[in-house]
Amino acid sequence: MPYVDGFVIAVPKNRLDDYKKMSRECGVVWKEYGALEFRETVGDDVPPGKLTSFPQSVMLKEDEVVVFSWIVYESRARRDEINDKVMHDARIAGYMDPANMPFDGKRMIYGGFEMVIDL
Repeated sequence: MPYVDGFVIAVPKNRLDDYKKMSRECGVVWKEYGALEFRETVGDDVPPGKLTSFPQSVMLKEDEVVVFSWIVYESRARRDEINDKVMHDARIAGYMDPANMPFDGKRMIYGGFEMVIDL
């Protein structure tokens, strides 16, 4: 079964174009190394909750939007191989510096997930 890395972040609205540029450049690298899918979505209907919600999870500020992203891999083993190559790729090295990120990386939520249903 495929394996998925998922991410939820808060992106300042005035940095959204910068984020999209970064994502396009990074997505090319992930796909080049073997990722099956590289998806980025911007929240359109993500209301704050009473107990939990996407906005609460990233401590969303008024001038930010929620971005939900995922990368699909053939397997967990392939994900680990691909991510190792990506993290050493000079084309995205600049984005790994928190000062160059168009979002606050400390508020990013992420994890790896084993796909159990794929319809």
